[in-house]
Amino acid sequence: MNKQRVFVLTDIENEPDDAMSLVRFLVYANQWDIEGLVATTSIHLQNRTARFRIEEIVAAYGSVRDQLEKHERGFPTAQDLESVISEGLPVYGLEGVGEGKDSQGSELLINAIDRRDDRPLWVLCWGGTNVLAQALWKVKQTRSKEALEKFTSSIRVFTTSDQDDTGPWIRKTFPKLFYMTSPGFHDGGAYHYATWSGISGDQFHGRFTGANFEIVDHPWLDQHIRKKGPLGKQYPKSKYLMEGDSPTFLYLINNGLGSPDHPEWGSWGGRYEFYTPRMQRYFLEPETRPFYSDAVDEVLGVDGHWHTSNHATIWRFRQAFQNDFSARMDWTIKEVDEANHPPIAKLNHPNHLIAMQGEKIYLSAKGSFDPDGDDLSYQWFYYPEAGSFTVSHATTAESIPIHNANQEEAWFIVPTENVFKKGTIHIILAVTDKGTPPLTRYQRVIIDVN
Repeated sequence: MNKQRVFVLTDIENEPDDAMSLVRFLVYANQWDIEGLVATTSIHLQNRTARFRIEEIVAAYGSVRDQLEKHERGFPTAQDLESVISEGLPVYGLEGVGEGKDSQGSELLINAIDRRDDRPLWVLCWGGTNVLAQALWKVKQTRSKEALEKFTSSIRVFTTSDQDDTGPWIRKTFPKLFYMTSPGFHDGGAYHYATWSGISGDQFHGRFTGANFEIVDHPWLDQHIRKKGPLGKQYPKSKYLMEGDSPTFLYLINNGLGSPDHPEWGSWGGRYEFYTPRMQRYFLEPETRPFYSDAVDEVLGVDGHWHTSNHATIWRFRQAFQNDFSARMDWTIKEVDEANHPPIAKLNHPNHLIAMQGEKIYLSAKGSFDPDGDDLSYQWFYYPEAGSFTVSHATTAESIPIHNANQEEAWFIVPTENVFKKGTIHIILAVTDKGTPPLTRYQRVIIDVN
């Protein structure tokens, strides 16, 4: 597995949801090379940081790390993680940027970005971004233009909206920096419209319908997360919604669905497109350049109705990522033969195909298997928003019917009524085992229609 490098900035203790996200993050710790866990401030936590809370949760992780390692290899030790825990200055936003404003956290970040590694560093911002802003400011002041460009080209930023005033400054000052966010401040309603609230904001920030709310509510979380061992005990009750920051790393989970290089393809963390957002009342200032931001999917909800929103790009996968979290929490307390493990989804043909309009495309998942020996179910579906092939007057996944969509082998015919005569079609294979809880893995087939 090609691990991504990650560096987390968190305003943990501003409310419970960052601690919730950190618990989930750590049971996937073998998915990444974790190079920083840094406590920061935010608009909600302006004059203190809470490094101690990161340390508490990492200590609980340490007590179950060896148990996790029995189920999958590659989990860092608690000592490994403790060595990269740090903090920013206990000041708000741009007050922490400039001459003499370096912190342990910003220096740790600079060192991580400078490390000789061909992989980019994903900076996941769960709170304010002034630690990142200070690192960028210092390098801009002390290095050549060429060195600065090399430095910024190594960074991938994914933030949960703007939680201090440095986000717009970073995007404007470093226009080539890779940046993903639902821009704007809480004041004025930014969180209401943000993609990330699709993880659990049905009845609070997002106030949308269509998703299964029960599996992000307290009774489900009590049973499937909080009651499972010492790490589960560190998972607090939410104050507003569950885990608003988790989409930043759900996006990077290696499950066969998403691609870190293609936010527009969609993943458990949502789908994002590259453009310059138009000014909204909750922006601090007008955006000056394009970056990856909110995109819209049309999804069939649990209520039997179609829903079109950016929130749906996340909640469409809610059952899968909640089951996955529950299973990983089982790993912290159960032996291998007592727990469920994800299936291996495989294609019996290339991931990339070339076709003509009217051509019949055969799809095969032969070779997929389950490590626990569980039976498998299959679901093939068309993901229209991820591709560029446009069927006349149709946007739903039903606009390209897939025959035998719930079988190991399926097929469809490339439509001939395409508006632009060419483009890409994205077909997703979801393979789900029949263990407890059922777990899902994916493969993506991209058909280039000429």
